[in-house]
Amino acid sequence: MAGGTPRIFVSHLAGIAVFDPNGDQVGRVRDLVVILRVGRKPPRLLGLVVELSTRRRIFLPMTRVTSIESGQVITTGVLNVRRFEQRPTERLVFGELLDRRVRLTDTGEEVTVLDLGAQQRPARREWEVDRVFVRKGRTGTFRRTRGESLTVEWSQVTGFSLEEHGQGAESLLATFEQLRPADLANVLHHLSAKRRAEVAAALDDDRLADVLEELPEDDQIEILGKLKEERAADVLEAMDPDDAADLLADLPEEDKERLLSLMQPADAAEMRRLMSYEEHTAGGLMTTEPIVMRPDSTVADALARVRNPDLSPALAAQVYVCRPPDETPTGKYLGTVHFQRLLRDPPYTLVSSLLDDDLQPLDPEATLPIIAGFFATYDMVAAPVVDETGSLLGAVTVDDVLDHMLPDDWRETEFHLDEDEPAPEKEAGAHGA
Repeated sequence: MAGGTPRIFVSHLAGIAVFDPNGDQVGRVRDLVVILRVGRKPPRLLGLVVELSTRRRIFLPMTRVTSIESGQVITTGVLNVRRFEQRPTERLVFGELLDRRVRLTDTGEEVTVLDLGAQQRPARREWEVDRVFVRKGRTGTFRRTRGESLTVEWSQVTGFSLEEHGQGAESLLATFEQLRPADLANVLHHLSAKRRAEVAAALDDDRLADVLEELPEDDQIEILGKLKEERAADVLEAMDPDDAADLLADLPEEDKERLLSLMQPADAAEMRRLMSYEEHTAGGLMTTEPIVMRPDSTVADALARVRNPDLSPALAAQVYVCRPPDETPTGKYLGTVHFQRLLRDPPYTLVSSLLDDDLQPLDPEATLPIIAGFFATYDMVAAPVVDETGSLLGAVTVDDVLDHMLPDDWRETEFHLDEDEPAPEKEAGAHGA
């Protein structure tokens, strides 16, 4: 994966070792998990089934894989050790797709699937299975015919994809696949409770986490309550920490404590820290995962972090320079470097020489009007939150401020202009012709 997006053939991953960033082996690949899509769209590769030394099989999302090369898989080091459970919309590559009989669309000839090729889509960081290695001829119990082998596009075979008819959650989910999380949240909000639960159960953890963040509080609680507790904890871990803490705070005390006990200890501690602040304060609104850089980091280092497509535009707008430790709460906060400044200086420049240290950070107890005034006064999209000891606790982004200042029913508003409705005329001289 490093240095480009090469295609991998899944058969090469069978049984290879999985390592953490320190080079310690954590397990071996036993299968791959994909989600099929309607029609001839290539399936998404969701992750790997990894067998630990204890023989337990766990799920490793592709978002936590940093490298696949030289016969090994390198991870971010963050593993969820709960036992892997296959969901209704998921398919196992080795267990269900290889050795399957499918047909070539151009000739109708039946062929056997020998291997699948997958490639990462850089723009979205998603992996897709886009190639199929097949053999012509039939393989039987007593007779094996060695026919021609060839590699074809996924769209050139039939016998894999979901049928387009029917109203099952799989087909409904495929219809919603291209929607942004906010738009999918709006669709879910207007579904029946039964259908909403079916779609939520079919979404993968990261997608469901993104959608939950966009839903009204009542819908969040309803959906979370219908998930198995272990999966609910997984989804909370995948959410932005501030949104997850807000959702947990709305649950009954018994349910909240039970879910916290199922979360990874570090994530649970982070949730408890965020819930210790009042909801409409900087501490209650902040995310605890801004971009933190050490003083000896370079502009190139900072830009590499900014490029992370999982970051919101607001969080990617600036980096916060702090002394170690790098995780919040950090060591002493030194200042902020804005993205535009990073673009103007040579890659080897130290970020500590580019600090905007005149801007007063927010106190964790700062109230919503103070935070809103800060953003309006300084034209900022994110602001650091620093405690009395000078440690960076997190960052508040403008979208979180707006979310808490708008009316409770703002999500019901339609933001699409009616094309048949004429645009309002500009007032004379309003913006200057």
